[in-house]
Amino acid sequence: MNFASIRIITDDLDRLVEFYERVMGVSAERPAPVFAEFVTPPFTLAIGHSQTVQLFGAGSAVAANNRSVIIELRVDDVDAEYERLKPFVGQWVTEPTTMPWGNRAALFRDPDGNLINLFAPVTEEAIKRFSGRG
Repeated sequence: MNFASIRIITDDLDRLVEFYERVMGVSAERPAPVFAEFVTPPFTLAIGHSQTVQLFGAGSAVAANNRSVIIELRVDDVDAEYERLKPFVGQWVTEPTTMPWGNRAALFRDPDGNLINLFAPVTEEAIKRFSGRG
């Protein structure tokens, strides 16, 4: 089994795609008007319009209703990314902070309220733990 992607369901696909294009610095692939993907070497972030939910089963997912999953994006410099994103991120949850497990992190919410963690390992132990990962 291989981890393939995380999919976010939204009522406003264009808004969320534009937001993630700015955050991630890459363009989304749009194989259908109701679906987009950010394909990167370590993972794929997919975004589907709420119209696609009926294909999986009515009510199986609800747009803008996540309070349990954190999307984590590893970056080279959390503080630099924080400064770059500050002008258009509407809700910062945590400004750059070094966590007890050795990662520097800043957390914010996307326009649908999904939590995103920008992080970089900064302690020797954390750097070692992430060596060899994509």
